[in-house]
Amino acid sequence: MEGGKATSTNTRSTEFITKSLLAGGVAGMFSKTTVAPLDRVKILLQAHNRHYKQHGVFSGLAKIVKFENLWALYKGNGAQMVRIFPYAATQFTSYEVYKPLIGNLMDQHHLSKFFAGSAAGITAVLLTYPLDTIRARLAFQITGEHKYSGITHTAITMFKEEGGSRALYRGFTPTVLGMIPYAGLSFYCFEGLKYCCMKHIPQWTCEPCPINSGGLVLKLWAKLLCGGFAGAIAQSFAYPFDVTRRRMQLAQMTPDKHRWRGLGMFGTLNQIYKQEGIIYGLYRGMSINYLRAIPMVAVSFTSYELMKQLLNLDTGIKIE
Repeated sequence: MEGGKATSTNTRSTEFITKSLLAGGVAGMFSKTTVAPLDRVKILLQAHNRHYKQHGVFSGLAKIVKFENLWALYKGNGAQMVRIFPYAATQFTSYEVYKPLIGNLMDQHHLSKFFAGSAAGITAVLLTYPLDTIRARLAFQITGEHKYSGITHTAITMFKEEGGSRALYRGFTPTVLGMIPYAGLSFYCFEGLKYCCMKHIPQWTCEPCPINSGGLVLKLWAKLLCGGFAGAIAQSFAYPFDVTRRRMQLAQMTPDKHRWRGLGMFGTLNQIYKQEGIIYGLYRGMSINYLRAIPMVAVSFTSYELMKQLLNLDTGIKIE
């Protein structure tokens, strides 16, 4: 009898993880495709591409279409999709696993959600970081000046010419350090805002959903609003690490970027600060980052919640 219960529990756990992986992966693909053009402009601005360094967000988008073509707005998005499905699947599922474990360790303290989110983000980065580096290289290229022909060619070329697997993990340290506040705050803020909506103003922000333990889910607009605020707050703290990561990832691309080679994370941070300052260096491209981060995180959390509802997974929270 006990063996039957254990088998049933294991089956339910496997089913939950499988569905959660699917929901997270699809959510990631939706969110990244939504902001792919803004992602490409952000990379070009962050790394001071010589064709775009004098441009802003909207003029940069217009120049990409004029100088290259409309589809160039999505350059590197193929590599992004290859990366984002396992990344988002791992991140969301890891969060679902870590949340009760860390919650029990911290006696259900509200900060446990922050640490669960940070741990989930780090887990996802560990598994998928080389694909992020490859995607950045592809997105940085300009039509007519291609060095890489695709994902596989980029990986092989970097491995052969730039020191093996270390090249694929260049910028990993600032990514992990940035992921701690970014992923932690994203999940913490979304869960907190979701809780507030469901507890204090459910008549406006919620609708019935019988599959959930709480009996309610956020309405679509409320999901998007909570996700957008969570993304804006998280990006404000983590952005300098994102700029540092991009500089390190793209240091081998063109001769004018070679001055960033071999500096390490703190050396790169220091040089960005000394040469360009805070506003035009560490926070360069922040305006576009808000434009992309808010809808990206909003769509990501909303898609995940909707996928969980579609797959009959509980998305309710305990209201005390």
